[in-house]
Amino acid sequence: MVGMITIRRKIVLVALFGMLSIAAGARAQTDAGTLEINARITPTAARAEPVRQFTFYILTKSYSEIVKEVEEKDPIPPRDQFIDGLKVSPELRAWLKGHDTFDLTEPDIDKLLTADDVLNVPEFLLAYQRTNGGGITNGLPKPKYTEADKTEHPEKYEKLKQEYMANLKKFIRSRPETISGVELELDGVNPEHKWAALQNDRRKRVTRVAPDLAQLKFLAAKVDTDLDGRASVPGLAPADYWISTLNLDADAGDMRVRWDVPVKIERGKTTRVELSNLNSIDAHNTAP
Repeated sequence: MVGMITIRRKIVLVALFGMLSIAAGARAQTDAGTLEINARITPTAARAEPVRQFTFYILTKSYSEIVKEVEEKDPIPPRDQFIDGLKVSPELRAWLKGHDTFDLTEPDIDKLLTADDVLNVPEFLLAYQRTNGGGITNGLPKPKYTEADKTEHPEKYEKLKQEYMANLKKFIRSRPETISGVELELDGVNPEHKWAALQNDRRKRVTRVAPDLAQLKFLAAKVDTDLDGRASVPGLAPADYWISTLNLDADAGDMRVRWDVPVKIERGKTTRVELSNLNSIDAHNTAP
């Protein structure tokens, strides 16, 4: 008899638990909201076109903020630290730290160079000599010492070198236009190549890592649009979300765009969002 009572109690508890679960599920369904998306792109001087069969990601964090998070964990080295790592003369490193440029081959670099810069930075002096030597520039002073004098006649070498440098300084000051063209001889020591490669490698890493992080930590749902550019996401808990294309481009005609649009889902309501050029990001000028 006691055994029968125990069995009945278990049956009642199981039934009660089932009822509570059903009620909780029904309440969760009632609390959830629905997101409806209509995505269209308008090419230049053309009609709007639906974004067909395209995947949208519903995130709990803005994708642009996710990208920033990844970038902060993989920072570009400070400018001075980068300069310190360059295999150039100490004088050129000092010059770079005092000027807001890395591209020594830009056409206007001669406007940044003084006679003292040319004389004191070995790379600039060599570039100047190559640009103006060989009879190209009339009146250009010529050194009267040789490298052999440096070891065989050091005092003579130093005296003649100082004379040459003084004469060359006067010449450059009187003929500043002769600095023009040195950029053509500086490509081999141009830090811009290494700086651009460093930034490009980091950009590739961010492009690879950010979408994975977004889907692993911040993905609430994802959905594909139909042939009319529409999609529906039911069962979203009330909260703030972002409708994102991650680092993928949607295109129509000459337009390539991405979206990272905030949306608020309210309890038991359907929220409709129109995605268009107006709330998009131009993919041509977009970071990872």
